[in-house]
Amino acid sequence: MNKILRVSLMCMFLFVSFLGNAQNVVTGKVTASEDGSPLPGVSITIKGTTKGTSTDEKGMYKLSVPANATLQASFIGYADTEQAVGNRSVVDFTLSSDIKSLNEVVVTGYGSQIKRELTGNIAKIKSAEIQDMPVTTFEQSIQGKAAGVQINQGTGKLAQGIQVRVRGQSSVSASNEPLYVLDGIPLTQGDLGVNGGDTNPLVDINPQDIESIEILKDASAGAIYGARAANGVVLITTKRGKSGKTNITFGMQYGKSKPTNILKFLNTKQYMDFYRTAAANSDQIDGYDPKDPDSYTSYMESFFQTQSLGTLGTSNQADTDWGSLAFQNAPSAQYDLNMSGGSDKTTFFISGQLLDQTGILLGNAFNRMSGRMNLNHKVSDRLSIGMNMGLTRSLNNRVSGDRQFDNPLQLVALPPMTPQNDPETGLPVGTPPGDISIPVYYNGMINIGNAYYNTTVHRNINSVYGEYTILKGLRFRTEFALDLLNQQEEQYYNSKTQRNFGAPLGYGYNRFVRVENYNTNNYFVYDNVFGKHGINATAGLSYQNSQTKTNAAEGRDFPSDAYRMIASAARKTDASSSQSDYRFSSYFTRLNYKFNDRYLLGLSARIDGSSRFGADNRYGFFPAVSAGWVISEESFLKSIDAISFLKLRASWGKTGNAEIGNFPQLGLFTGDAGYATLPGQRPSQLANPSLGWESTQQVDVGIDFGLLKNRINGEIDYYQKNTTGLLLNVNVPGTTGFATQVKNVGALTNKGWEFVLNTDNLVGKFKWKTSLNASTNRNKITDLQGQVIEGGLANMSRAVEGQPLGTFFTVEYAGVDPSNGDALFYKNTKNPDGSLDRTTTKTYSQAQRVVIGSPLPKWIAGVTNTFSYKGFELSVFFNGVFGNKLNFYGVGRFSSANGRFEDNQTVNQLAAWTPTNTNTNVPQARLFFNNGAQASSRFIEDGSFVRLRNVTLGYNLPKSLVSKVKLSNVRLYITGQNLLTFTKYSGWDPEVNADDVVSNIALGYDFYTTPQAKTFMGGLNISF
Repeated sequence: MNKILRVSLMCMFLFVSFLGNAQNVVTGKVTASEDGSPLPGVSITIKGTTKGTSTDEKGMYKLSVPANATLQASFIGYADTEQAVGNRSVVDFTLSSDIKSLNEVVVTGYGSQIKRELTGNIAKIKSAEIQDMPVTTFEQSIQGKAAGVQINQGTGKLAQGIQVRVRGQSSVSASNEPLYVLDGIPLTQGDLGVNGGDTNPLVDINPQDIESIEILKDASAGAIYGARAANGVVLITTKRGKSGKTNITFGMQYGKSKPTNILKFLNTKQYMDFYRTAAANSDQIDGYDPKDPDSYTSYMESFFQTQSLGTLGTSNQADTDWGSLAFQNAPSAQYDLNMSGGSDKTTFFISGQLLDQTGILLGNAFNRMSGRMNLNHKVSDRLSIGMNMGLTRSLNNRVSGDRQFDNPLQLVALPPMTPQNDPETGLPVGTPPGDISIPVYYNGMINIGNAYYNTTVHRNINSVYGEYTILKGLRFRTEFALDLLNQQEEQYYNSKTQRNFGAPLGYGYNRFVRVENYNTNNYFVYDNVFGKHGINATAGLSYQNSQTKTNAAEGRDFPSDAYRMIASAARKTDASSSQSDYRFSSYFTRLNYKFNDRYLLGLSARIDGSSRFGADNRYGFFPAVSAGWVISEESFLKSIDAISFLKLRASWGKTGNAEIGNFPQLGLFTGDAGYATLPGQRPSQLANPSLGWESTQQVDVGIDFGLLKNRINGEIDYYQKNTTGLLLNVNVPGTTGFATQVKNVGALTNKGWEFVLNTDNLVGKFKWKTSLNASTNRNKITDLQGQVIEGGLANMSRAVEGQPLGTFFTVEYAGVDPSNGDALFYKNTKNPDGSLDRTTTKTYSQAQRVVIGSPLPKWIAGVTNTFSYKGFELSVFFNGVFGNKLNFYGVGRFSSANGRFEDNQTVNQLAAWTPTNTNTNVPQARLFFNNGAQASSRFIEDGSFVRLRNVTLGYNLPKSLVSKVKLSNVRLYITGQNLLTFTKYSGWDPEVNADDVVSNIALGYDFYTTPQAKTFMGGLNISF
């Protein structure tokens, strides 16, 4: 009996103890009071204990609590809040904040972090900063928005390659473009075309679908992408749906574009007067009598008559402004429709866009249709799945490369007395069967209706994911993605064109490229808080397989101009096919640790294996370490009200570059016709099994600050990037049977400062905000083992030790001899004491080439001022580039060249030397004489500019008004792009890179390159 009583009392005691310690599971969501956005990383603790947890990236938390517990929510920059649990199972918190920007979620690659906890340098650009901008591709919309990121559109042609440089140029031969990652997918990027300027695969992304763009600039931020992050990483996150009411938004915008600048050329009278003088000067030099039929003067008089179709001196004499004919009316229209919403379990975002643009250059146009669907579904409390799907079809009506005679902008070289159309046929002058020697150069207007160069792209970027929570704080995510790109290039020139490739009855070319890019990521994430300790850890693997297949065919001579397909060509003259593959296999890990919300540590490492490197060096190891100290949380600063936030951070890391083509490590053979047209093969490339990665080590030290309740905040950074093991073609002994071999040789460095300043100048009903960024970069090649690599037009650019990449190296122009109008050049030969001989000579060959300057800017900057009052908002954005040189090569050496050829001349040539005009920098005009038109510094100019990049005025109709018609928002806006440009550059536009010249070394060339477009646009957005 006593034994039974003792057992009963013990069971009762255990039951009472269990009741006294009963645990309830509480869940909830933490949001910001300003806009209801979720707050990740908020500490949720049980009051009076150290037990707690933190919210996930969606602001959600889950915690077991005893009965009658009180929960506290705390986050730096937000007021602490507490609530008694009572008998509730759901406890939500709303926190108020004065420094919201510090707590934004920043995508870091395979995860995200709170901005205040970053120890690396990541620039974030939000959707509000790029929405509704009149751009073709998203890179244009972020131009000047991020410190240390230079974006050069290069040309005003639509949908062509855009040059993006993150903290300078890191390679001589490999790509200097950043890695682009869309929703975790490394994208297919780079030129896929063969003629004209580079194509731009990024144009397949609809900017209106983008939620945010993060640019990983330093090595600690980018090292998680290892071998591909030396040039920075651009993370693009598309929009997602949110639970709640379904929102539908329709937007439309209409606009028109024109060139930012029109270069002035001579009219007919000026042209004839100028060339009569030039011919007379040449007669005097060669001793010709102007009346001699063989004289220069006689030639020009005959030329005037011929080129004017015999109308010279009559009422029908033409005065054609060919420069204006190179451009066309350029209307554009864009329509957007998106829907988003969902429930607690399923959210969706669906969008569609139709973009129809006409380019400012004759014959250029671009059309894009795109659609996107992003779905996320919560299967259970532990399992979530989702998919992202983007489909695009684009058509680019392209024009020839800048250096081709049928490039429309080369129309400016035609004599103004030549009429636009032949009066007998009504067709553009020079159209067969007319006299094709008139005009003196090809009339590109003939191509309109008689030729086309179309590039059609179908793009499918899809991904699916699953995420499973294994236990508290630990989850596993798997992703699979396919980026499928089909591109077809079609070129056709009929019998009326002169650019017919040796086929007087027409030429056709068709090329098809298919790129299948598969990616998979599988990784674990652990995220938890233990009292004052916080840990976020990621570990996983990634695999990428990309295959490119190309087929091309060519045909010449068609039965008539009605036939355009190669099947109808009389001669099938060429055909080819090729396949190229590459693979990456990678392992990565990252650990972020914080203590007491003020001491921060970041560690990351990645091992990359690539098929592009030799068997001896196939794998590379890319580590990084970073640390941060939130000094404003220390007691000695907490009492200083003026300091809202102050963080010191530093990082070091190693990243790589693998963008060198797919087979540089292999010994290659080429199959072709051998002896007597029999099939054969021959070695074409020397193997290098030791070929490895270009690697860049980067150090970054930075300060993040906020003052006066964060009304003033910003960043200051200093960085240095040292790249070693450059991938170069190096000369090898002739006994190998080859001239060059790809090796890891040489080094270069980039270093600079970055400054970011954001201010709330005025608050209240009338608000005024300013965002400023500025950065400097100094590039220098430190080792090429004595090699000098030349490139560009007339080999005026070079890579050489001790100089920036792409330095202009040419003869130095010394002006004009006032006594006779001769062009002069500095000799720049070395004196016995080592100094340069600065005497001048008129003999070009006696002058030595010297460093003239760099095409790389010393400073870049951008500033945005935003004003708002009630429903009105005005945004004014300027950006600038300073300290770079441009080579005005094309127009300079042919149309600003003292009458060297018959090309029409720019109006500044009217200042040429004459006996009565001796104080000038323009040499005497001499027909067919090279009087200063040689490659020299005469045509290398300061390329600095400041541009009013964008002005947008918007108005949101009052809610009380729009709600009456069952709408949630109506916004009207007008916007202008590239409205003003301030520059000393004498060409069309200072933002230039000739599209068929540009390379890592050949930068800053202008060869009849299309200027940027000045765009005016009006739009309407309706939401319901």
